[in-house]
Amino acid sequence: MIVNITSKQMDITTAIREHVEDRLKKLEKWQTQLITPHIVLSKQPEGFVADATIGTANGPLVASATNHDMYIAVNEMVSKLERQLNKVQHKGEARRAESCVKDINLQPIEEE
Repeated sequence: MIVNITSKQMDITTAIREHVEDRLKKLEKWQTQLITPHIVLSKQPEGFVADATIGTANGPLVASATNHDMYIAVNEMVSKLERQLNKVQHKGEARRAESCVKDINLQPIEEE
């Protein structure tokens, strides 16, 4: 998987790149194709900001996290992406059952 990492107000070191790529490997357990993952790391007065935009077959995933430690911001961003993937993956299971309680109660009861 090719990950595009962009930075604002800071340099991307090999340690940062490896950390981001290692954390994004956690998303592979959902076995969905990640299309053009783009990560933006920036330094602001309130701390480091990690933004992610990843295209999938079910729609785009977008997450952002802010923290004083850049590695923690990346971890929080990936956990938000995991929750989104989990929600999309299990959406069909969360649907209500096909038979409704109202339909079951409308059937006549047979008397003996």
